[in-house]
Amino acid sequence: MTSQSVEIIVTILGSGSCVPSLRRSSCALLMQINDNLLLFDSGAGTMRRLLEAGTTIFDISHIFYSHLHPDHTGELVSFLFANKYSGTARRQIPITFVAAEGFSTFYKGLKKVYGSWIELEPELFSIVELDKSADDTCSFNDFTVKSSPVEHIDGSIAYRITSDGGKTVVYSGDTDFSENLVALSKDADLLICEAANPDDLKVQGHLTPSLAGEIATRANVGKLILTHFYPECEHADIEKQCRKTYTGPLILAEDLMKIEL
Repeated sequence: MTSQSVEIIVTILGSGSCVPSLRRSSCALLMQINDNLLLFDSGAGTMRRLLEAGTTIFDISHIFYSHLHPDHTGELVSFLFANKYSGTARRQIPITFVAAEGFSTFYKGLKKVYGSWIELEPELFSIVELDKSADDTCSFNDFTVKSSPVEHIDGSIAYRITSDGGKTVVYSGDTDFSENLVALSKDADLLICEAANPDDLKVQGHLTPSLAGEIATRANVGKLILTHFYPECEHADIEKQCRKTYTGPLILAEDLMKIEL
């Protein structure tokens, strides 16, 4: 349980990319809102990081996917298979998967390969699909979710989570510069935004530190966290590049970093 003065606790589980790294696991983020434990993406290393953060797969109540690239979904199969474990620790609370339209088809494809190995009891498993081409919303106990399509691949969406107490966190997922992300992030308490490569190594479909800073400034966010760093970021002054366009509170993500709102 969170304290009365803290509405949302965010833990960075994976601040890296598809490139193997001893420092950074692939993309994953944990968010606690009261008794709800929300997992955003599940790249390689996620389940180990959950244990290091003091929780387990059985505690997760919701999983949100920003898109279906392997560095964001790589441990989905392993997660489901581990939930089949029949030892003393096993899933007792239902889990809801939230993603853009197409996730059910993606999951059915996985079942063609793995069959019953990744099937949970119907009362413990549900899928919510959100519009992949327009803003969409859904509500759960203690929080609401708004999604918006962003500029990466078909089906890429960003999420805005609002606690019943009014605190707001936006998770960009992977995206290029996106007016939708600016709008979704308007006045958010925290924006967790990808900045995959340094400014001089911009690639299509991803942001740089200065572009992420521009989004944060235009959206007037309370605090910005940059994440999803490729190896090239380790040799660049990411903070300095972001400061070209953003002067507010700034954090460079590290695995297992915790932020309270």
